Amino acid sequence: MQRPVSFYRRTRDILKQVGWSAGRAVDTAQWEADLEADGFLPLHPVARRFLTEFGGLTVHNSEPGVTRAREPFTLVPTECSGEADRFIGWGERISRDIAPIGELAGGTCGCALLGIDEQEEIYLVTDGLATFGRLPRAMDHLALGYMPRKIG
Repeated sequence: MQRPVSFYRRTRDILKQVGWSAGRAVDTAQWEADLEADGFLPLHPVARRFLTEFGGLTVHNSEPGVTRAREPFTLVPTECSGEADRFIGWGERISRDIAPIGELAGGTCGCALLGIDEQEEIYLVTDGLATFGRLPRAMDHLALGYMPRKIG
């Protein structure tokens, strides 16, 4: 994410509507402390950069998407509290460090967790694992309603 962000225009519009702007910066220290106290590994640099720019945003999607329904998502990593073993386990299984970044469809029976690895790939973390791809396309896929690809 050290390169300029190049989202699709619709994704950029959706993110701007909820408070994002290029160069946005929020403090991640409290999230990091809370996550480590909950048993998560320390955030890797990619996760920290992602959360500095996007952390705290909530997108209220509820429209038809491209290959799946667009669902609301929250980019607050502590929404994943209590699930450190799930993130660590999937990370070990695919030899990646998957850090928590938020929740998809929170408050519904289809609720799933979101994570990011050190190569900027965003995952849907449940009893299975699926990928939205790497940034910046991963944010487009998440915001615009693309079905993630199952990998585990």
